[in-house]
Amino acid sequence: MEECNFMQEEKKLEYLDKIKKFSVNVRKNILKMALSAGSSSAHIGGALSITDIVSTLFAYKMNFEKNNPLDENRDRFILSKGHACLAYYAALSGIGYISEEELNTFEKNESNLLGHPVINKKLGIEFSNGSLGMGLSLGIGVALSSLKKKKNFNVFVVVGDGECNEGSVWEAAMAAPNFKLNNLHVIIDRNNFQQTGPNKEIMDLGNLKDKWKSFGWDTTELDGHNLTDLINYFSESDTINKPKAIVANTIKGKGFSFFENNNNWHHAVLTKSLYEKAINELQE
Repeated sequence: MEECNFMQEEKKLEYLDKIKKFSVNVRKNILKMALSAGSSSAHIGGALSITDIVSTLFAYKMNFEKNNPLDENRDRFILSKGHACLAYYAALSGIGYISEEELNTFEKNESNLLGHPVINKKLGIEFSNGSLGMGLSLGIGVALSSLKKKKNFNVFVVVGDGECNEGSVWEAAMAAPNFKLNNLHVIIDRNNFQQTGPNKEIMDLGNLKDKWKSFGWDTTELDGHNLTDLINYFSESDTINKPKAIVANTIKGKGFSFFENNNNWHHAVLTKSLYEKAINELQE
């Protein structure tokens, strides 16, 4: 038994190293795409707050075939807070679905990579998302299809905390336990900001963990940047026989001193000098 536990811990350490490298690369590509966008600007802060979550899902948790984004048994990822697509595109590049050359087309004419995700399953983009509050409802439909078709895939939906102002989120939150969707995970990116300011000043969300629990979800609150906590949670989450809600406490702009908790970087232009400053911080 002790030997088995030791092997499990060794495996987790291997994954921890893999996810760390993956997340560094995601942050690097977020910067590159934001710079490439130029005057079109980019949603940087909210992409960086979900980077460690997305990296854990793509580099560790989710099931997919390396060269087949259309595999019917693949786990599905839905970015409900679609404006954070820089992290999504960078993660899809990390698993080989989007080339680094294509990342440089972000926000350019005729690009597949726009400021919000536009469905392109060949690139691994499962749904178009821009209007907030829609992604969890989409996730419920996909999770239902998995059960009805007797498939064995999971569905992961990333929702913003400001997005939880939307009534459609709570309609979906009520529906998932009703349908007994134990293959559905929602991760709430609690970075405490939305576009125009702090959540507490605009619509105080209160205790999100208790709110989701009251709707019948298995709820967990954790540090959305602690990779060990994320690995530990996702290594056990499939044993939970309910829809799963993770309130992930995050920092908007995480990873770079001048982005962190600075809501001016919700959507802004990244200059060459600031790009170089950020790259230097990433390499320290």
